[in-house]
Amino acid sequence: MRVAAIVVSHGSAAELAENLPALEAQIDELVVIANIPGSVPPGVAAIDNERPLGFAANLNLGVSRTTAEAVLAVNPDARPEPGAVAALAAFMESHPRCGIAGPQMVFPDGSPQPSRRRFPTVTGTIVRRTPLRKVVPQKRHFYAGADVPADPVEVDWMLGGFLLVRRSTLLELGGFDEGFRLYGEDIDFQYRAMQAGWERWYVPAAVVVHEHKAETDKRWLTRRTLWHWRGVVRFVRKHPERLKAL
Repeated sequence: MRVAAIVVSHGSAAELAENLPALEAQIDELVVIANIPGSVPPGVAAIDNERPLGFAANLNLGVSRTTAEAVLAVNPDARPEPGAVAALAAFMESHPRCGIAGPQMVFPDGSPQPSRRRFPTVTGTIVRRTPLRKVVPQKRHFYAGADVPADPVEVDWMLGGFLLVRRSTLLELGGFDEGFRLYGEDIDFQYRAMQAGWERWYVPAAVVVHEHKAETDKRWLTRRTLWHWRGVVRFVRKHPERLKAL
């Protein structure tokens, strides 16, 4: 199975200089998209957007420039360990209904990152996006306290920092929803995949080091937190049945 990678950068040249070599060694096609000046290291070929686009729009643009059977959506701060992409691709190739495969993500210090998650609920969203998260455990949302599975497991959704997506799944679903500016497009896409009968698998043999700044967890009211809430509202408008999931 051939794999194309799409890396979307907003001024992340230093991160790309560190992580691109590890990625390029494992893929067949690469598309780097620069949204602002200083987004890529010298000598790296990139698509230069005339104006910054949302993450979903950038991914769809990248998909249109590739031909591989599977497409990786990659954040600049994600670095695959040797063999990570091959492990994801091999699993997807052997499971015809696997539309999305995600790796075991770890922080730079090697500690597990909660990248496999459950679809949002009303109470979970209130806790997650308010100061309540400081005092109320989020075990259900993050599988907090659970051991990292030794074998692949099906999940609701996985963090969009490093995801392998089958091209036929992308085509069937019409790509990522460009109405999401930055947050929520990964949840929406995997929710629609679930509705269409595509499986989402967490493959722990594939390991990716992800810095994951989690900027919306550090401050309560910023431009990014407003984008996050806009994503929440759009998701609920598209999928009102989730309001029944308390």
